[in-house]
Amino acid sequence: MHRYNLLLALVLLAPGVPALESDQQQPIELSADFADIDESRGVSVYKGNVDIRQGTIRLQADVVTVHHEDRRPSKMIAEGGPVQFTQDTETGPVKGRAKRAEYEVNTENLVLIGDAVVVQNNDTMRSDRILYDRVRSVVRAGAAAQGKQRVRITIQPPAR
Repeated sequence: MHRYNLLLALVLLAPGVPALESDQQQPIELSADFADIDESRGVSVYKGNVDIRQGTIRLQADVVTVHHEDRRPSKMIAEGGPVQFTQDTETGPVKGRAKRAEYEVNTENLVLIGDAVVVQNNDTMRSDRILYDRVRSVVRAGAAAQGKQRVRITIQPPAR
């Protein structure tokens, strides 16, 4: 499952936030109440208290669907009430949530949809839609990400 990169992409929403490299070297552990892996259709579905962990990375969702092309993952969709993720980084933990997260493996684009929130060190970004283009290190939110709500960002002053 480490090829899917969704876990890493989810926590890289803030440009310049270095993830712990040791996370990529850790095994991925997945637990769910239900797994349906259909190689003929190229779809794997995990349902019910889905909990995916790799090192300090954790993703929790109600449903995770993985689409495959030529036996390689092409798209991952996580849905929940809400989807939640956390990861430790060199500059502190990153936490986020949304009703839905979509990750395109080939383009490395991650979209958080529905009440999307990303928090690091008490700084927050909120919108109905947050897009992270991992290749270009570009974050778009609100109308810039084809959302309908305004973007709300809170940045805490530096400690004295």
